[in-house]
Amino acid sequence: MGEWIAARWLQADGRRVLGRNFRGVSRGEIDIVARHGESLTFVEVKTRTSRAHGRPADNVGPDKQRLMMRGAHDWLRELDVRPVRFRFDIAEITLIPGELPQVHVIENAFQLPDSSMAGR
Repeated sequence: MGEWIAARWLQADGRRVLGRNFRGVSRGEIDIVARHGESLTFVEVKTRTSRAHGRPADNVGPDKQRLMMRGAHDWLRELDVRPVRFRFDIAEITLIPGELPQVHVIENAFQLPDSSMAGR
């Protein structure tokens, strides 16, 4: 449910969703790949049904970031276009019973030392 809400929100915000639930050959994974202006965005979606345990983005630690980086590398390799600007975003979805879903997107949630991957 959270990924569907995030994809709809991204589209309403003017972003073009290019793929969902991408699994790369190196076992990387990306929830949503979208075009935002001149950049590709690799989006991790985190959904919570309570505000009691902190922000959803708090669950995107180093292990998850590595999975996203591997997935981004695989996506870019399949795309075979160089160089390309990209970033890693996190879409926080909060689903509280009786309330409208809340969406908060953190752009550039984390970065690689060289976000162009020109030498991939």
